[in-house]
Amino acid sequence: MADLPSFSTKEFYWLASCFWGIITCKLVYDITGFIGPFCFKGYGKLSDKEKMEWNNRGFSTFHAVIAAWASLYLLLFSDLFDEDSSNDLIVNRSSISSNMILGFSIGYFLSDLAMVFWHFPALGGLEYVLHHGLSMFSISLSLMSSQGQIYILMVLFSESTTPFVNIRWYLDVAGQKSSTIYIYNGIALFFGWLVLMHIPQILDLFYCRIVNFLRSVLHVGPLTSKIGMRNIGRKHFAYIN
Repeated sequence: MADLPSFSTKEFYWLASCFWGIITCKLVYDITGFIGPFCFKGYGKLSDKEKMEWNNRGFSTFHAVIAAWASLYLLLFSDLFDEDSSNDLIVNRSSISSNMILGFSIGYFLSDLAMVFWHFPALGGLEYVLHHGLSMFSISLSLMSSQGQIYILMVLFSESTTPFVNIRWYLDVAGQKSSTIYIYNGIALFFGWLVLMHIPQILDLFYCRIVNFLRSVLHVGPLTSKIGMRNIGRKHFAYIN
């Protein structure tokens, strides 16, 4: 009986962070639609489909910023994965903060997937459904098992390229495809993606604990690790077109 309160509290944080993600997406969607005409004079001339995608990419960008910064903090600046902070294997470590950011991301993916289905195929085809489904599956496995969260946080940090993908789309719709900022944004997106594809090696330069992480990888459910890592680049290739 002593374990029940702790278990209930953990579930509460999961659900609360998931609902937080959903509500935040709705709020940012509405705010993006409200400020759109002030940021872009041609907003009123966009088609209903373009306005919907404009607003949708607004909360996509917001989630990307939150997820990327939170992941960076947990991976590099917090003591969650410090070698001396716990006797647990690195792949078995989690915290309230890491659980909440994973729950927040599930809320985002649920919101975005709901819009994809509701307006199908205006916001994306089956490749988006596959990506979001696999993302939620791998995040949920990691959240419920409290395993492999360092993997998932690495993947969520790859969301840092999403704002550049969305800026590319915004500039394209605004007729700025030949502008200098469009070119600079494309260069930043390209190099950002190259860096993120090698993020495990980069982290290895900062932390010798990655060696222990690799040695203990067999302690993680294979679906959590494999599905999570394979999702790093899939979304960004889909968005570029």
